Amino acid sequence: MASRRHFAIVASQYNATYVTGLVENAKRELEMIAPGSTVNVWEVPGAFEIPLVVQEIATHSQLDAIIALGVIIEGETQHAALVGATVTQSLQRLSLAHRVPIIHEVLLVKNEEQARARCLEGELNRGIEAARIAVRMVQVMAGLPRPH
Repeated sequence: MASRRHFAIVASQYNATYVTGLVENAKRELEMIAPGSTVNVWEVPGAFEIPLVVQEIATHSQLDAIIALGVIIEGETQHAALVGATVTQSLQRLSLAHRVPIIHEVLLVKNEEQARARCLEGELNRGIEAARIAVRMVQVMAGLPRPH
């Protein structure tokens, strides 16, 4: 990436151990593959609050991509599935409305073992994956034709 890029990460504080793993891995990967880029992190209480902050950032900032990070662990009710679906739909609508890549790594997992594998370990780490997708989407968007 030739020019300096600007990324935002919006991360849930809920299930903080796992989300912190996602954030740290995403930041580290962005530093490696997009050196010199700025990365701002905003924390919100839970996954449900992520889309509102993403919307505000997309509306009021000039960003190349936004990364949404969170961990929802399934419980005995349907609450986790409802939150996960709502967040997914909201992030997609925001990405299209603002024409900015919003990388969705708000994970809905069955248990802490799955969370650990995807957030704290290297092989399946979704923070690393999110950073790579963000950089790739910036490249794709830069190559698209622009109106005259």
